[in-house]
Amino acid sequence: MDVRWPILLIIIGSALVTFVPRVLPLMVLSRVQLPDWAMRWLHYIPIAVMASLVGQELFMSNGKLSPLTTNVELVAALPTFIVAGMTRSLLGTVVTGLVSIIIIRFIF
Repeated sequence: MDVRWPILLIIIGSALVTFVPRVLPLMVLSRVQLPDWAMRWLHYIPIAVMASLVGQELFMSNGKLSPLTTNVELVAALPTFIVAGMTRSLLGTVVTGLVSIIIIRFIF
């Protein structure tokens, strides 16, 4: 088997570009004691990222704001949010979302 050096260098470079930004902050922040306000601020980052991803999926289609009258994803998200809030179960939330979107797309 012949090794293509440009391809190997691209793979190694991609691995470094992916690895370094993830490991470097972890190594630095593991040795530093962050102030309490910074820890509270960092606590909200996963929630903000998830909200932005879900919001974009629910309200936009093909880079444009989708009309609420034809937005089946938004309608399916309502029972999903209710189940997520009441049960705090990831499996229940995912199953509710899947069943909701299947039923709504089957009806419409």
